[in-house]
Amino acid sequence: MASTSTWNLSSIRAALPSPCGPSICFPNGSSHSRLRLSKPKSGPKPLNSFVGLAPLHPLFFSQDATSFEHCFSIIDNGGRVSAMRHGRKVPKLNRPPDQRKALLRGLTTQLLKYGRIKTTRARASALRKYIDKMITLAKDGTLHKRRQALGFIYEKQIVHALFAEVDERYGEREGGYTRIIRTLPRRGDNAPMAYIELV
Repeated sequence: MASTSTWNLSSIRAALPSPCGPSICFPNGSSHSRLRLSKPKSGPKPLNSFVGLAPLHPLFFSQDATSFEHCFSIIDNGGRVSAMRHGRKVPKLNRPPDQRKALLRGLTTQLLKYGRIKTTRARASALRKYIDKMITLAKDGTLHKRRQALGFIYEKQIVHALFAEVDERYGEREGGYTRIIRTLPRRGDNAPMAYIELV
């Protein structure tokens, strides 16, 4: 049975490691000059150092509060901390930005070349914006717009043909140059597929 003795606060402060400074803060806001502790016969044992989110010592905390984990709300996505993408409407298409841009440039080139392609619904929905932009550049018809289209579309013959034929095909139309037609899912992974075509 351990005997009880009275220790003052300075001796406790000297025995404990202090990662935040020399002062010790009590959770209930009270600072007592003397604490009554149970002292084992073999003497006080050295305390472990402060590690991560673990509390400094259970002496100054209640028995229920054993860690600070309840104060944090963390979403763990495979070892990477992530948050919700509120208001970000960029379709990622499961690719990094450079590969995503290359994919959309290739799909834009193929759609302008053949007039109708089959792809996934997510890619088709993401492709509409770029097709509308290229046709809008062609309707302007200036040299600067032509160079912008040449910098995006892979084949320059398609750019010259687009700029030559856009007035008679889309001269009276203000936007909405593509149409998406849903089709059967893809075999293998059951991905939703669709045809996207020029109107």
